[in-house]
Amino acid sequence: MKRPFFNGPKRLGVFVAACATLLAIFVSTTPAHGQNPPAQPPAASPSAAAPSKPDPTGANTGLGLSTSTPPVDNASPAGLNAWSADDVKRWSKDPKAPVTNADLLKALDAAGQNAVALNIVWTLITGYLVMFMQAGFAMVETGFCRRRNATHVMMLNMLVYGTGLIGWWIAGFGLMFGSVGQLGTFGNASILTQPNLLHPAIGGHDFGIWGTHAFFLRPSVYDVGVYTLFLFQMVFMDTAATIPTGAMAERWSFPSFLLYGLVISIVIYPFYGSMMWGGGGLSTLGVNFGLGHGAVDWAGSSVIHAVGGFVGLAGAKVIGPRRGKFNKDGSPNAIPGHNIPMAFIGAFILAFGWFGFNPGSSLGASGGNMRIAMIAVVTMLASAAGAVTACLYMKWKTGKFDPGMSINGFLAGLVAITAPSGFVDATCAVIIGAIAALICIWACGFVERKLKIDDPVGAFGVHGAAGIWGVISVGIFADGSFGAGYNGTGATEYVLNGVHTGANNVPLMGVTGCLHGDWGQLIANLIAAVICITWAFGSAYVYFSLQKKIFPLRSPAADDPEEDLDQAEFGTIAYVHN
Repeated sequence: MKRPFFNGPKRLGVFVAACATLLAIFVSTTPAHGQNPPAQPPAASPSAAAPSKPDPTGANTGLGLSTSTPPVDNASPAGLNAWSADDVKRWSKDPKAPVTNADLLKALDAAGQNAVALNIVWTLITGYLVMFMQAGFAMVETGFCRRRNATHVMMLNMLVYGTGLIGWWIAGFGLMFGSVGQLGTFGNASILTQPNLLHPAIGGHDFGIWGTHAFFLRPSVYDVGVYTLFLFQMVFMDTAATIPTGAMAERWSFPSFLLYGLVISIVIYPFYGSMMWGGGGLSTLGVNFGLGHGAVDWAGSSVIHAVGGFVGLAGAKVIGPRRGKFNKDGSPNAIPGHNIPMAFIGAFILAFGWFGFNPGSSLGASGGNMRIAMIAVVTMLASAAGAVTACLYMKWKTGKFDPGMSINGFLAGLVAITAPSGFVDATCAVIIGAIAALICIWACGFVERKLKIDDPVGAFGVHGAAGIWGVISVGIFADGSFGAGYNGTGATEYVLNGVHTGANNVPLMGVTGCLHGDWGQLIANLIAAVICITWAFGSAYVYFSLQKKIFPLRSPAADDPEEDLDQAEFGTIAYVHN
């Protein structure tokens, strides 16, 4: 029986038009760069500098900056006159040769620009690695699903990139990073030092939510640093947007999925992300409330994976199980995937891309960013611990070495180490990865047997549950060796060796968990975890429920034993037998 491509196109058109109109009104009323914004408290950001001019060629980016010297004001070379004769000799190749201010400025310009160029190249390359993870997700999800819907699963993974990127360009990037502050490793420009859209007062401090600049990448942000940040953060967002395609696989109506790509990239993902990474309220829990270094998530266990996992859980709940998944008594039936070797290859592609995820989140490779070597090693160890733990646990539990759960344990270890990878050592990485695998297995079983939710690839266990564990583990295991000044917070009141001391008595410490004396860091990250779960699941559940009432969320072919989604929605199949 032939099904129409879409039921109710007029309703979809009206819905999309209404959303586009509201977005256009919002963007048009947001102050552009150079205009005076409405009176409101400033955004919580590490910089109070006035917005600078964009640099589309990079000719001026990094001038006067050096990772090994204090910043120099290029507009006022006379400021170098304050340097002593010893300072001049220290930075001269020949201490006996006379060095002029102009010579010194030229040398600093070259050093600063080279450092920024290296940071930009490093960040772009790691961004390319993260983009390649899209192939890994597509292969894991397709391998875990049935061959009759293989093209459909692949199309979801392909088009979430397209719709997500468009939404990110329209408003997602601006809402998440439009008020982030100075660009730091990309030249320290202050183009994005704009007030937050929302800034409720909590405890006498502003709790910033959502940025107000960089929509449509307008000419006011036509800058090499901004564009670098856009690309790197876009592929992160796309990872979060992709996760629900596995949780809702083999049922999702393709037209409704296309609209989802815009919603998650413009609304759901940037909301929590702006509070964590965009200079918003969760990142300032340290500065404003003395809770460690504020909520810390190095590369996105919560911002990316937990958000995607809980959105996927909400979507799978609303869309309902696949036909034949549950019996009348509620007991689940196994629906085997059609190509486990494909899933294995996808998992290795994802692990390879994770070297972009975690080390790349340094946003640079110059100066003090050599920590990237440590981050890469702990990433590997956590994935190995997750795979081995899942494999052995399933053997003990079922008598068989389970390939599917071994893959998921492998990925759960990667998800969990994503948040603490910048702040823990090798032993802690193994512990975090092993615990993540167990949490993933238990979460998958709980979702299927207790909640009666059909998640074909275990997306919630891998990303949602393990992601929350990852962000909590920062507050437990972070050892203080890295991250001093993170989120604008210095370690002024830490417990060191059982003695409560101040900044004048203790060396400046990095992000520190409760095992090393800072319970405030654990509290900050627990707050972030609660907000992440509440927002991601709650907003997605409301959205999918409303969408289901307006036009079909579930494809009719999903409930027809004579049809598959490949034929019904695309008129093609994945495998042709000649």
